[in-house]
Amino acid sequence: MDYTVSFAMLYLVVVLFISHTNAQQQYFRVLPKDVKVQEGGEAMLECEVANLAGQVQWTKDGFALGFLSVIPGFPRYSVIGDRRHGVYNLRVSNASLEDDAEYQCQVGPARLQKAIRANARLNVISPPSSVEILDHTHNSKIEIKENQEFTLECRVKNAKPAAKIVWYRGNVEINIPNREDHTSEVPGKTKDKRVTRYDTHSRISLKPTAEDDFAEYTCEARHEALSQDIPMRATVQLSVLYPPAIPYIEGYVEGETIRRGQTVELVCRCRGGNPAAQLIWYKNGEQIRMAYRTAGRLSENVYTFTADASDNKAKYKCEASNIMSKAPLKAEVEMTVLFSPAHVTISGPTEARVGDPVPLTCTTANSNPPAEIKWLVAGRQVRNVTSRPVISPEGGWITTSNITAVVEPNRRSLVVICHGVNMQLTENVVSTHTINVLYPPSMPFIHGFTQGSHIPAGTIQKISCTSAGGNPLATITWYKNDKKIHSTVRTTDKSVTAEITILTNVTDNGAEYKCEAANSATEIPLIEVINMSVYFPPDHIKIRQEPEDLKPNEEATLFCDSSSSNPPAKLSWWKEGIPVLGYINTTKQGLHGGTVSTIEMKVNVTEQMNGIVYTCQANNEALQRSVHDAITLQVLYKPVFDSNNEESVTGIENEPLIISLKAEGNPANIAYTWTKDGLPITQQSSSNGIERIVSDGSVLNITKLSRNDAGTYTCEALNSQGSNVAMVNITVQYPASIVQTSGNVIANPKEDATLSCSADGNPLADDTITWKRDDFPDFAARTSVMYDKNGTSYLRISSVTREDLGNFLCIVNNGVGNSSSKEVMLIVKHKPEIDTRPQFMKFASDAGDTGKLICRSQASPLARYTWARNGSPINSNTTGKYYSTYKQIDQLITESTLFITHVTSADYGNYECVARNELSFATKSLRLEVTSPPDTPTLLTVLNVTHDSVTLGWTPGFDGGMKASYRIRYRKVDDEGYKYEDVVGGNVTTYVVKELDINTQYVFSIMASNKLGNSKFMPDLLSAKTSVFVEDGVEKVIPEDLLLEKQDLPRIVIISVSVIGIILLFINIALVAGCMLKRRAKRIREQNNQTSKSATIEMYAPSSYNDTVTGETLSSVSEKSETYSNEEGNNEYLDETRKPTSNSYLIEHQPDYPGKSSYVSAPSPAPPADGSYYNMSDRYLSYPPPLDFQSPPPIPAHPHLTHTHAPITPPLPSNGSLLRHARGVPPPDVLHNTSQNNQILQAQSLSQKRELTSFGNGYGVNEQEGHLV
Repeated sequence: MDYTVSFAMLYLVVVLFISHTNAQQQYFRVLPKDVKVQEGGEAMLECEVANLAGQVQWTKDGFALGFLSVIPGFPRYSVIGDRRHGVYNLRVSNASLEDDAEYQCQVGPARLQKAIRANARLNVISPPSSVEILDHTHNSKIEIKENQEFTLECRVKNAKPAAKIVWYRGNVEINIPNREDHTSEVPGKTKDKRVTRYDTHSRISLKPTAEDDFAEYTCEARHEALSQDIPMRATVQLSVLYPPAIPYIEGYVEGETIRRGQTVELVCRCRGGNPAAQLIWYKNGEQIRMAYRTAGRLSENVYTFTADASDNKAKYKCEASNIMSKAPLKAEVEMTVLFSPAHVTISGPTEARVGDPVPLTCTTANSNPPAEIKWLVAGRQVRNVTSRPVISPEGGWITTSNITAVVEPNRRSLVVICHGVNMQLTENVVSTHTINVLYPPSMPFIHGFTQGSHIPAGTIQKISCTSAGGNPLATITWYKNDKKIHSTVRTTDKSVTAEITILTNVTDNGAEYKCEAANSATEIPLIEVINMSVYFPPDHIKIRQEPEDLKPNEEATLFCDSSSSNPPAKLSWWKEGIPVLGYINTTKQGLHGGTVSTIEMKVNVTEQMNGIVYTCQANNEALQRSVHDAITLQVLYKPVFDSNNEESVTGIENEPLIISLKAEGNPANIAYTWTKDGLPITQQSSSNGIERIVSDGSVLNITKLSRNDAGTYTCEALNSQGSNVAMVNITVQYPASIVQTSGNVIANPKEDATLSCSADGNPLADDTITWKRDDFPDFAARTSVMYDKNGTSYLRISSVTREDLGNFLCIVNNGVGNSSSKEVMLIVKHKPEIDTRPQFMKFASDAGDTGKLICRSQASPLARYTWARNGSPINSNTTGKYYSTYKQIDQLITESTLFITHVTSADYGNYECVARNELSFATKSLRLEVTSPPDTPTLLTVLNVTHDSVTLGWTPGFDGGMKASYRIRYRKVDDEGYKYEDVVGGNVTTYVVKELDINTQYVFSIMASNKLGNSKFMPDLLSAKTSVFVEDGVEKVIPEDLLLEKQDLPRIVIISVSVIGIILLFINIALVAGCMLKRRAKRIREQNNQTSKSATIEMYAPSSYNDTVTGETLSSVSEKSETYSNEEGNNEYLDETRKPTSNSYLIEHQPDYPGKSSYVSAPSPAPPADGSYYNMSDRYLSYPPPLDFQSPPPIPAHPHLTHTHAPITPPLPSNGSLLRHARGVPPPDVLHNTSQNNQILQAQSLSQKRELTSFGNGYGVNEQEGHLV
């Protein structure tokens, strides 16, 4: 029962809950609606939900956009609203066609409430992008013929939805029945098919008429997205081609009368036509004017002229046409012009005898109306004369009238007059005609020439002919050999004279001159004749030879023919200006009545006759005139070389040489071929520009002579007659050069030594080779020179000594080019001499590294080396501790290098090097120390001076076991402040200080530094003064004695300073010696107190070689332990300045073999400006606090490998001092004199601290500064 009640109550609760829930179901308060938006605009899709319980989101074509207000992937989409009020509006900004879709607002289920959803469409519209009439631009003009059908197609692009097209004619909308419209889709750039635009096409067909000319047709796009105020249009204009109308003429009415000379203006006009009509005027069918003008569709051609006779009855026609005219359209008028005759003409005889009838005709020019003719003969009018008019082709009428007149006696002339009268215009023209009455003249006669006289050619002769009486007077004509010639006529009342002027020539000889006199009354001319005789010389002569080709040893005949001469010419031969006898002279009849002469001569031809000139002379003795001609004999012969050609030529090597072997021959076209030893030489024409030796005809050109070019050259000359050969020998002079020397000559003392030097050159003489040595006293007395024919010179030196060791200079000079020299070394056997320069006396290495000692010596024979320490030989190359190498530097210098691996404190100290040869031995103590700051350089000198620079040189001191750099300090003598310059680069011993003042005194000093510290500056003892003058391109070198000037100090001051310096020097030496003895005794005591297990590091005091170790023992040790090396590959131990072919060691270091045994200069005696030059002792080193010890030393990979320190130049402060950097400390018992605390620490106090003991505890060996001595 209880269960039933409970179940019922539960059921009731559920039902009540469900009913309550259904009452509150979520629903759309505002349903989404379709929205239309223009592309680029903003759209809002509204969605409001009441009783919202679920989540709301929008979808686009089924794709969920999410529940966020900012939709990922859709930056232009956002949900705007308020969740509390159920507002979820979707805003789409900058709408595009991609947004055109079906959207759905979805509300999800929640708490027994079902999901709801509602759809809305977003329609995005887009206006068209353009409108165009295809194939025609906007406002373009279309030419079309009348009644020719054509189409216009309009396209509106990229609209959504598709646009509509409306057509206009002018501003009036038209509906054309045959219009065709269609729409096409335009796919978008994306593959989304929904993004679609549309193109609309509309096509219309037109058949224009003349009325459509200038009509505009417009295509307008209509779309809901376009503004109606600004329509989108495309317009074209029609230009309809059609023919013009009929033209018409203004300015003259047909039938109107115009007088001649009146101005007439004819105007032709034509309306209509496209293009405007072309108007052309024609006169009687001939075109007379084409120029016309147009205004719109009106054309006009104006023709203005002055009327004349040709315009009478003339037809003027105007034609109008254009490209549409099938035939020209015409307008025509015919003109009437009145005019009188311009002239009248009488034709008929002008001469007549007495009683002869004379027919005459009078003709008028054209006239309108026809003219009348009236005659007057001898002043009396002729009656009953008839006239006849005829039509003129030029317009009007021509009138003609004929009469016959009779010549009366006793008259010399008869005058006839004709009048032409135009009765309508009352104008009259007149013409006169004269008839002469004829009478014959008298017989002519010639004067001015005597028959039978002779006239020289070239003279001027005047002859006259006179005839008297006659009517008209006679006409006189001159003839020469029946050919008419010009004459000058003089007329008087009763006679006529004709004169001819003759420049006589050959054609006048025997010529007939005839004078004719005639007039109209004579039927046969009256004649007078003379014959002329003229002397003339020959005009030319001609020489010929037989045979045509002349060859030596043949006989030839020379002929000389003169031209015609009157009297005959006399011929003669001349050879090179000298008359020749023995010739044959003949004559024959010539031109113009003259005589031709011929002369011949025979000659025997030889080669020497080639080029000989024979001259022929023709002389007219009567005129004392002659002509000449010459012939140059061309004798054909093979080439012959000039006997003056050189047979031997000398040239200089590397210089150009040109040889010319000219040959003569005929023909002169000679081909030359050069050979040497049977091999042809390249010709210039076929040269590629590389060959040194080329031939150019007879010239041999050697651009750069070589000694190998010496020899005999053959030149062959060839022409058509044969060939010939010439030879020339070339000797090449070239500078003498040394080809061989005796090399290094080794001699025992007091023996004679012979050096040889062989030279090659051209020429070679006894004085070509000379010997020289500047530092050899009594050179001439102790030497003798011998020569042999092979170019070798022998220098013999008598009784050589150790001082004679050195280079002798062999100099060769034969006067060609520069001299050449080579050193030949004389080696005199001597005992070893060990190099004692600083870099070969002290060496340095850090503990744990590999130490290196180099012992270098000079000896002949070369020295062998042994090493010892504290009197005990060192067995090198047998254990891992010591290694030694042997190396030959040059002919005299060798070196032995001792390597000490894993250097400890016990390895520091002195080592003895013994250098031995067969003569003797030498020993020297070398010292191994801890790396330290370098020593001060020595021997600072001035090498050169200019106006603004000084070149310094110095000798380096001990480098402290590291690569050293240098700093130069300088100042003006009068200044207190210094300037500093750092020398860049390793192994540099010279430096140029630049940018100095001109003519100024400076003092200089130098210091050295490495990465452990600095040395002290040298004293300011070196001074130099810059030069006064600046030399172009050359630095002036000033002697050193002028550079080392002392300051202008009083002598008492100099003496006082010198005395005080010497006293201080001795006091300092005493103090140093005392301290050294005291500290040495103390160190010996400490060493005795130490056990073999002591943690301190022992330091060996310096020891020297003693006589207890014999030379034989050292030699035997060296032979067993040292390795010999003379290979050039070990560059570490080579002298960097040594050249393979010369003993540069001897030259660069300038040793004085006989007397100088040390290469280290003494230190400067004066104290430095920055402190005492001598300190307590460079041997005593102090140590920094224990905290400075850091890491253990590196262990070498192999015992024989050495460790080198890279050179590091410490930074320099502005004051010029080298900074002292903290370094690792050395072993505790190595005392250090530090400049930081000026305190001397005892070795024993340091040795009690285990952290500072030797390598066993793992601490490294470090050092601050200082070095061992």
